[in-house]
Amino acid sequence: MKTRVNELLNIEYPIFQGGMAWVSTYELAGAVSNAGGLGIIAAGGAEGEYVRNQIRKIKEITNKPFGVNVMLMSPYVDDVMKVILEEKVPVITTGAGNPGKYIKSLKENGTKIFPVVPSVALAKRMEKEGVDGVIAEGTESGGHIGELTTFCLVPQVVDAVNIPVIAAGGIGDGRGMLAAFALGAEGVQIGTRFVCSTECIVHENYKNAIIEAKDRDAVATGRKTGHPVRCLKNKLTREFEKLEDSNASKEEIEKLGAGALRKAAVLGDIEYGSVMAGQISGLINDIKPCNDIINGLIKEYNENFAKLKEWCK
Repeated sequence: MKTRVNELLNIEYPIFQGGMAWVSTYELAGAVSNAGGLGIIAAGGAEGEYVRNQIRKIKEITNKPFGVNVMLMSPYVDDVMKVILEEKVPVITTGAGNPGKYIKSLKENGTKIFPVVPSVALAKRMEKEGVDGVIAEGTESGGHIGELTTFCLVPQVVDAVNIPVIAAGGIGDGRGMLAAFALGAEGVQIGTRFVCSTECIVHENYKNAIIEAKDRDAVATGRKTGHPVRCLKNKLTREFEKLEDSNASKEEIEKLGAGALRKAAVLGDIEYGSVMAGQISGLINDIKPCNDIINGLIKEYNENFAKLKEWCK
C-alpha cells in the first residue's frame, strides 16, 4: 500500500492508532508502530512531564515513527507542545481546537501535523494554515464526536482539500478500511479495535464491555452541552439522559462526567465510568496482539478488494 501518507511518515501501512486518553499509552503505541502502523500516545489532560516520560519509553521499545495526540483544551497544552518540540516527536495529531499557534514551530522542528476535523470548513482552514494532512472523523467514533457520519464527511473533505485525508470513525476491519479508501481517504485512524489488543493496558473490564457490546450499545451523551461524547450505555449514560431530559444546566451535566473515563479505563468501573467506544464495538469479539490486528486488517482489505474486482468484470 503506497499513499502519500506512507511516504510522508515513512510507515508501512497508512493506519493510525487513535489517541485515546487513559488508553493510548506507550505500550499500545509502540506495538502498533512495530506492526507497521502509526502508534499514537494520548497526552489527554496530562502534564508535560508525563508526556515526556511516555515519549522516552516508546523510544525504548520501537525505532519506528510514532505520534502524540494533543488535546488543545488541556490546561497543560503549552507544556505538552514544549516537550514535543524538545523530544522531536515525528508526528502529532490534535483534537478539541485549532493548533494554528503551534504550527510554525512544529514544522520548523520537522514534526508532521494531522488535526482531527469534524467539518469541511475546519479542514480547509487547517490546509491554509499549513498542516500536513487532516483526520476526518465521523460521529461513529468513540469519545468526543461531531455530527456528520464518516461516509458523508470523508468524501466532502477529500474534495475540498489537496492534502492527505485520514478517515476515522466506524472503521474496525479491512472492509471498513477498503470503504474509506474508496471514499478518497489515503489512510485510516482506528481506535476502538486497538483497545481490545493484548498490549493495551486499559482495564480488562473495559475491553470485555466492548467485546460484549451489541450494535446499538454505543450511545451519544451530552449533546445539549455542545460537546457530545460516545460511550457504551450503562448506569452513567442513563444518568446523563435523566439530566438532559430535566433540562439540567451544562455545568451539572459536565460535573457528572468529570473523572468518569479514568474510572472506567483505570479502575474498571463499567457501570458508573465512561466506557468511551465507537459504534464499531458490536463488530469486535476478541482480544489479540496489535500485529495480528493489523495483519488481519490488511488480509481482509486485500480479500475484499479482490472480490470487488471480480464483481466488476
